[in-house]
Amino acid sequence: MTTEPNEPKRRYLRYLEMVTGPIEDKKRYWQYKARAERLPANYRTAIDALQRYMEHFGPGKADSLLAMLDDLVDLFEQSAADGTPLREVVGEDPVEFAETFLRNYPEGQWISRERERLTTAIDRAAGEDAAV
Repeated sequence: MTTEPNEPKRRYLRYLEMVTGPIEDKKRYWQYKARAERLPANYRTAIDALQRYMEHFGPGKADSLLAMLDDLVDLFEQSAADGTPLREVVGEDPVEFAETFLRNYPEGQWISRERERLTTAIDRAAGEDAAV
């Protein structure tokens, strides 16, 4: 039984991905961060704040989160290239902007699951109350 020279490395990478998630997702995230770093300072500050907010309330699945972040940085890069003022991008209410943006990425949002769980529990409770 012979092992290939790269077999220990492959085994290590499989173990690492089991623990931390796919390496490709990490590469994609760091590419997003590099793009965000190249934005003008005010756009960079805004995208960092939006990213933090969206990581708390956005998709819980890596692929959905990464798609959302890619779209966000696309929007900010294009806006910066066009010279669009930051307030024209996010509006007067950044929370409303973030919530509207997040609605495009409902898959895997923990808050959506919790809202559904709450609604189901209340529906069940109301149905039990009606039977009594």
